[in-house]
Amino acid sequence: MFAYVVRRLIYALPILIGVNLITFALFFVVNTPDDMARLQLGVKRVTPEAIAKWKAERGYDKPLLWNANADGAGKLSETIFYAKSVRMFALDFGRADDGRDIAREIRRRMGPSLAIALPVFVLGLWATVSFALVLVFFRATAFDLAGTVFCVAMMSVSGLFYIIGGQWLLSKVWHLAPISGYGEGIDRVKFLILPVLIGVIGGIGSGTRWYRTLFLEEIGRDYVRTARAKGLSEHVVLFRHVLKNAMIPILTGVVVVIPTLFMGSLLTESFFGIPGLGSYTIEAINAQDFAVVRAMVFIGAALYILGLLLTDLSYTWVDPRVRLE
Repeated sequence: MFAYVVRRLIYALPILIGVNLITFALFFVVNTPDDMARLQLGVKRVTPEAIAKWKAERGYDKPLLWNANADGAGKLSETIFYAKSVRMFALDFGRADDGRDIAREIRRRMGPSLAIALPVFVLGLWATVSFALVLVFFRATAFDLAGTVFCVAMMSVSGLFYIIGGQWLLSKVWHLAPISGYGEGIDRVKFLILPVLIGVIGGIGSGTRWYRTLFLEEIGRDYVRTARAKGLSEHVVLFRHVLKNAMIPILTGVVVVIPTLFMGSLLTESFFGIPGLGSYTIEAINAQDFAVVRAMVFIGAALYILGLLLTDLSYTWVDPRVRLE
């Protein structure tokens, strides 16, 4: 198992390096530091002196890849590539354009993002899997048809509608929860109820359809017919056999959510005023703070690769055949 993990990590490193190189090329080759300065300064006729000052304050006045004026290792280390890309592998993201330390901001904002994403993930997974199993239990009946139509209808509605509609109904009309904001300690719970509830409801349609398809595929397999022939009840077949054998595709779908758990939801955090990583990314994009955007792209790629590794490891837990291989 240890050798397998090491091998997977070795495979993941070139992917992360490739993402880093592509990001560097997009931000510093396609979009040069001079272009960043003009966008950030926001004036039509910006002077060369103002551009040079802006670049010097942020370390963008160095050569991109090779510093011929430096000595020894400084030819490589005293470059934009080393300062803005290579140091990311040591989790040194530098400072944002407003002077704040990016790593400190990420640590501070990770908590609010997890406070929303974890409940939405756990409750949403439980709700969609349970609803899908109920539909499969009553398959080919009017209840199954009504449930499928309901899921398709929910899938057809934009997630933005759930956010705005939920804020209007639960906050404006019923006054059950604050419309936006974030508190400290136990006070934050009342601000999390509405975004968590909307997040769970918004994902029921697509999640239930996906899991229902998986369970219906498993229902027709030989081991299910054997279990029924032994006299097992339908609910035992579904919850003990079908659910267990459908865990591999379920785990494959779960991996997509892992980066979101840490990165936060862009729309949800922005509309509900949650100071998480999602709103931090939106603020950086609006402010054209490229240092923050680069850092969030790098972290997102690293988390997705970590999710793939955890998924492969979880396969050995749910499928003995993978463990034997």
